Amino acid sequence: MNTFHADRNHHQLVQVRNSNSLNLASENFIDLTPVVVDVTPAEMNEGTSTDIGKKENQTFYTMPSTSGSSSSLYNGPNRIDAKHNRFPHCIVWTPLPCLTWFFPIIGHMGICTTQGIIRDFAGPYYVSEDDMAFGNPVKYWQLDLSKAQNGKFSWDRAVHMASEEYKHRMHNLCCDNCHSHVAMALNLMEYKGSSCWNMVKLCFLMLIYGKYVSFWGFLKVWLPFLIVLAIILVIVFVPYMS
Repeated sequence: MNTFHADRNHHQLVQVRNSNSLNLASENFIDLTPVVVDVTPAEMNEGTSTDIGKKENQTFYTMPSTSGSSSSLYNGPNRIDAKHNRFPHCIVWTPLPCLTWFFPIIGHMGICTTQGIIRDFAGPYYVSEDDMAFGNPVKYWQLDLSKAQNGKFSWDRAVHMASEEYKHRMHNLCCDNCHSHVAMALNLMEYKGSSCWNMVKLCFLMLIYGKYVSFWGFLKVWLPFLIVLAIILVIVFVPYMS
C-alpha cells in the first residue's frame, strides 16, 4: 500500500514539473527550430577525423535574438534589405559628389559578401566594412552565386582576398580605384568563368543591370545632373535667343 502511494505521488510530481516547463516555454516564446550546419572544405581540412565526425551534420538549436545585432537583420540567402544596408552577393553603387553631377555613369562601387556586408575600396590603403564611403548605396546589382566557382565559399573568399590586397594599395581615381577592387574579387572567383573583369566593364554593366533602392535614390543620381544640364543649356542658348 505504501509503495502504491509513493509511486502515485511521484507520477503526479512529474506531471506538475512537465506542465510547468511547457507553460514557461510558451510564455517566453522559445523557438527550438533545428538548424543543420554544413561543414566547409576549409573546416574539414583543418580538423582531424575525430573533429569532422563531431562537426558533420551536427544540429544546433537557436534561440531568438533580441540584441539587435547586425546578424539578426539578415533573414535569407537572397533577401535585399536596403533599410539596413544588406545586399547579399551584390555589387552596390553610390554617387560621387560633383563628379556624378556631370557624369551620372561614374560613381563609387563596392561588393557585398553573401551575408550582405559591404566592402569597398574607400581610400589609400583602406577598405571599409559595412560603412560605405560617400553614403549608403542607391543602386545594387545582385549576382548569381551559382556562377561563381565553388559558389558561396568561393564568393566570400574572393571578396576577402581582394579586400586584403587593396589594403596595401594607393587609391588612383583613373587607374586603380573602387571598381578595380570589385573587378579583382570577380576575377578571383572566376565569375561566369571569366577572369577579365575590369572597371570599364563594371561601369557600363552597373548602368544596365543596376536597380535603384528607391525613387529617392533615382533622384539623388539624376536630379543634380539635370540641374547642371539645364544651367549649361541656359548659358549657351540664352545669348542667341536675345
